[in-house]
Amino acid sequence: MKIVVLVKEVPDTYGERRLDPTTGILDRSGDLVVDEIDERALEVALQYKDGHKDAEVVVLAVGPASAKDALRKGLSMGADRAVHVEDDALAGADALVTARAIAAALRGEAFDLVVAGNESTDGRGGIVPAMVAELLGLPLLGSLGEVAIADGSVRGTRLTETAATTLSAPLPAVVSVTEKSAEARFPNFKGIMTAKRKPLAVRSTGELGVGSTTPGSRVLTVAERPARAAGTTIADEGDAGERLVAFLRERKAI
Repeated sequence: MKIVVLVKEVPDTYGERRLDPTTGILDRSGDLVVDEIDERALEVALQYKDGHKDAEVVVLAVGPASAKDALRKGLSMGADRAVHVEDDALAGADALVTARAIAAALRGEAFDLVVAGNESTDGRGGIVPAMVAELLGLPLLGSLGEVAIADGSVRGTRLTETAATTLSAPLPAVVSVTEKSAEARFPNFKGIMTAKRKPLAVRSTGELGVGSTTPGSRVLTVAERPARAAGTTIADEGDAGERLVAFLRERKAI
């Protein structure tokens, strides 16, 4: 069983995030970390590997040179090797170009399962896993809170506010997980030290045959969210109820 986990480096959620008003691209000059949802995706794969020692877990990232840090984190957590798609042509890539690069890298792996986070904490697009599955012609089980991997199939539960839906698909397949999935483990000292010796292959778009890297979509405008307006305070002087009703009627709320 070979499981490939997609990981991404994103701006630290504890730092300030801003879009460049000219390019519409997220400013990544601050601290970068592995996206937490991708760590949870990796935990799904590692839990399977814990019970199946012959399983191989590969972490794959598309991004600049700094993305190697995210891959090394995955290796320190327990992944066996890493693949880094790094190319200046991917700067400013949209979701589809990113998905094409991922799919091209995956075609070079005889994988059984691809596991990803359902959406990154920077872009919040939530469409890359579906695009990858479509490009590879594979079934997608999206937004799973629980995942069970077996020989020849994968099964999972999608949790919503009103229902729990059980889904399954034959392997190979693509799954994406939510924040309801398993909490990621912390790397131990041995894992951190051995990660330095684990294989990390770097691939270019030309080598993988990605094709056009010109984004098909672009950001038209970027604007800061307007400040929240102050509410109206109604002091109770015996007529608060009447004044509240009048306030709501004026705004056609009742």
